[in-house]
Amino acid sequence: MVNIGNDWDGILADEWKKPYYLLLRQFLKEEYSSKEIYPPMGDIFNALKYTSFQGVKAVIIGQDPYHGPGQAHGLCFSVKKGVEPPPSLQNIYKEMAADVGIVPPSHGELTHLAKQGVLLLNTVLTVRRSAAASHRGQGWENFTDRVIKELNNKKDPIVFLLWGRPAAEKAKIITNPIHLKLEAPHPSPLSAYRGFFGCKHFSLANEYLVKNGIEPIEWQIPD
Repeated sequence: MVNIGNDWDGILADEWKKPYYLLLRQFLKEEYSSKEIYPPMGDIFNALKYTSFQGVKAVIIGQDPYHGPGQAHGLCFSVKKGVEPPPSLQNIYKEMAADVGIVPPSHGELTHLAKQGVLLLNTVLTVRRSAAASHRGQGWENFTDRVIKELNNKKDPIVFLLWGRPAAEKAKIITNPIHLKLEAPHPSPLSAYRGFFGCKHFSLANEYLVKNGIEPIEWQIPD
């Protein structure tokens, strides 16, 4: 029913037939045909398309997609080039600069990270225009739980970066002791000063990867 184009297809083959997903699919067909929904339908599964199961080194878990026009494109916290980086992403860049010395790029597109093995996964993959959390409770949580369960069973160490409450709720799924869980408040302006700034998740992630013989992430995003 869904073609991702890499090893996720085999891993998730049974998910598309489950009753909750069939109901979610019907809900999405009605929503996309009658309202303005983000991201565009073809971008919903971009996180999995850009980062294969085998290639995952780190996972950043967001909430639901940006709900402004032209922002969401299927990777959490990312916007395409030409779109002003939203405040949460600007705060992520600030912490990256303080932690690992990056120069914040002039754009907000994070595909550079996704292609290196950073799975940029929202807990809910779609949203109605100007209505944050409007697609919560429709089944996406079941789907993203399944993705995280599969990653939890992976035999290679993964670093999970969990920012904010919806991401923290996924922490209980991550039980495999070979993985590292890093938790912090959400990087939004409302909560970044409560502990996101200074969390040093980017350097901690790379330290863990290197310790386990895995190539670190190049956090510097090219312009």
